[in-house]
Amino acid sequence: MTLYILCFALFLVGLYGILTKRDLVKIILSSGIMGYAGNLMIVLFGYRRGAIYPILEKGKEAAAMVDPLPQALVLTSIVIELGVTALLAALSIRLFQKYRTYDITKIRKLSG
Repeated sequence: MTLYILCFALFLVGLYGILTKRDLVKIILSSGIMGYAGNLMIVLFGYRRGAIYPILEKGKEAAAMVDPLPQALVLTSIVIELGVTALLAALSIRLFQKYRTYDITKIRKLSG
């Protein structure tokens, strides 16, 4: 139970960063923290105490196994987050080239 609370706290740290920070780089990092907290939560849902890896072998009994589906979903999620982070980084670089600042409030004032 403690792990779920810590994972939710990590998610809230990322949400706090997105809502309160003005720097685009900090906002991108905060979105990454939120994504990692979500991935950790998905992996925690698939975990079972005392379970073995989900590979069946000849001559061994089928015991309680860890669910492999959340692990596969997290791998997919990591690739998607990488693409989103790359897109946000490219967008912030273009905004910096145009406005010469990463501060969102100054960009809003300069947009006219």
